[in-house]
Amino acid sequence: MTIETAIARLRKLLGDRLSTAEAVRAHHGQNEGIYPPTPPDAVAFPESAEEVARLVRICAEEGCPVVPWGVGTSLEGHALAFSGGVTVDMSRMNRVLAVHAEDQDVVVQPGLTREELNTELRATGLFFPIDPGANATLGGMAATRASGTTAVRYGTMKDNVLALQVVLADGRIIRTGSRARKSSAGYDLTRLFVGSEGTLGIITELTLRLHGVPEAVSAAICAFPDIEGAVNAVIATIQSGVPMARIEFVDEVSIRGFNLHAGTDMPECPHLFLEFHGSEGAVAEQAETAGAIMAEHGGGGFRWATRAEERNALWKMRHNAYYAAKALRPGCRVLTTDVCVPISRLAEAVTETRADIEASGLVGPILGHVGDGNFHCALLIDPDRPEELGRAKDLAHRMNRRALRLGGTVTGEHGVGRGKMAYMEEEHGPALSVMAAIKKALDPQGIMNPGKIVAVN
Repeated sequence: MTIETAIARLRKLLGDRLSTAEAVRAHHGQNEGIYPPTPPDAVAFPESAEEVARLVRICAEEGCPVVPWGVGTSLEGHALAFSGGVTVDMSRMNRVLAVHAEDQDVVVQPGLTREELNTELRATGLFFPIDPGANATLGGMAATRASGTTAVRYGTMKDNVLALQVVLADGRIIRTGSRARKSSAGYDLTRLFVGSEGTLGIITELTLRLHGVPEAVSAAICAFPDIEGAVNAVIATIQSGVPMARIEFVDEVSIRGFNLHAGTDMPECPHLFLEFHGSEGAVAEQAETAGAIMAEHGGGGFRWATRAEERNALWKMRHNAYYAAKALRPGCRVLTTDVCVPISRLAEAVTETRADIEASGLVGPILGHVGDGNFHCALLIDPDRPEELGRAKDLAHRMNRRALRLGGTVTGEHGVGRGKMAYMEEEHGPALSVMAAIKKALDPQGIMNPGKIVAVN
């Protein structure tokens, strides 16, 4: 049993949709994190769940690793074939299968991106709200339990996936959940596979919850003299019950990057990016209440954006934060990490992290979805200076330990992948052995995205 034999058998199954071309393999070995290029031995492009099942069955018989691939936007090495094998590119499974507007749900294939879905939904008055920034595939978003800027109002992928079709490690196709909005029938297998990062099976179909497009939307940028004021304003706004659609924090280093990358002229100080959804009256009331809270904490210089074009420009700037960070140090690589803490400990976590970065001598913007206690750091490193990578990894380690000390988690949305495995035992304790037992039960050969989340002996 060898990878070479698996590739030969898969070529008979898929024909020219099984590629060993160097360029194709190289593309699927790249990542947006700090990992070196890690090309797989081959890349498969299936077009149906049945093909995925046959592919996985062959790989199981040959002991060949199988690594799912969406568009490769993950940051912790989730989609890299560290053990070689076959990368399964889901891009040809990218259709909307059914829209049930009256029930506010949709059935899609995993290779469809979130932007493509919302384009398809424009005539229905509905939208899919989960917005991680990158135009990721919906299968990848479910596999990594993605969230993003709108999670404070609409929840994360775990709250918006109703059902799945999954191919297991032995090639069986199963369905989890249903289109019903609730169920107490058995184990919640849907939630098990959401966030499993391809280590338990390959998602081949998703049923997603949709939401009504709000009647009115208003957005604003608000400046603060310091980090503490901005973060405390977030805490006060959430605790006051204002139903924010988005409330994003960016520090002064992030603003400097925005000004360089987007040609803006914002003052280089901490800012909050805000958005409100609802009726005209509700949005106006929410904005007034939030504005008063911001002012109490030193916020000012509100810049409102009510036209769609202005709002889109604002959020495009926020979503391009990765590239704005790179503008601060052209030619750099970026170690991007995230943590999440209880919102009452958020100011402490952010200010300690900012001080830690300043003491390190590295450049590192901080920003994040602070409405739910989640923030990110982009540590900029010179690829020709390995000591900088060492300092960045040390900073990320202290961020992770700090989050755990404050009652939080080492990742709010990036996921575990390869990069956060070292902290799983400290975070989960004996529960990690339960995860390992589940992995062993569903994937006894360890072929499904091996070397991620949990180590199995």
